Amino acid sequence: MKAVFGLGNPGLPYALTRHNIGFEVVDLYREVHRTRKKGRIEGSALVYCLDDLVLAKPMTYMNESGLAVRAVLSKYRIEPSDAMIVYDDLDLVLGRIRILATGGAGSHNGMKSILRSLGTEDIPRLRIGIETETRQESGHDFVLDRFSKREWSEVLPAVRRAVEAIDVFCDLGIDEAMTRFNRWE
Repeated sequence: MKAVFGLGNPGLPYALTRHNIGFEVVDLYREVHRTRKKGRIEGSALVYCLDDLVLAKPMTYMNESGLAVRAVLSKYRIEPSDAMIVYDDLDLVLGRIRILATGGAGSHNGMKSILRSLGTEDIPRLRIGIETETRQESGHDFVLDRFSKREWSEVLPAVRRAVEAIDVFCDLGIDEAMTRFNRWE
C-alpha cells in the first residue's frame, strides 16, 4: 500500500494558486486514471482509496499539513517511506520537477509541519518548481497568487509528469522514479 499527499490550502480563495499545485496533481491523477470513487474526510484529509493507493489532500491549512499526513498514514498503517508528498517549490524554476527520497523541508512550511509531525525526514517528496524570473512579490504573496496563462502552459506539463512519476513510484519505487524524472527536459 502506498500513499500520495498533494499539498494545498482548502477553500475557493486558494483554488488554482501556486501553493495548491499538489491538489492539482491529485485531481489530474484521478482524472487520468478515470476513477469515480468519491473521497471522504479522514484524519483532516480528503482521501480517495484506489486499490493499493491512498490519494489524499490535507484539509488543514498548509502550515498544519503534518497533522493530516500523520493521521492518514496511521489509519492505513503506511510507513512514511511508502508515501510521497507533492508540493510547490520556490527553489525550483517554473515547470521543473524534482523527486527526493529524503531530506529537509527547505523553506516550505507544509513540509516543515510534516517532518515535525512524523519525526523523520525519510519521506519521499515530489517538488514542482514555481519560481519565475519576473517574480516581484514576496514568497508568501507569490505562492498564494494564481498562475498566469503563460505560466500554466509551463506548469501543466510538470503536473502531467508528476502523475506519471506517481505511477512509477507506486509500481517500481522511489529510486526508479528519481532516475526517470529528475532529468531536465
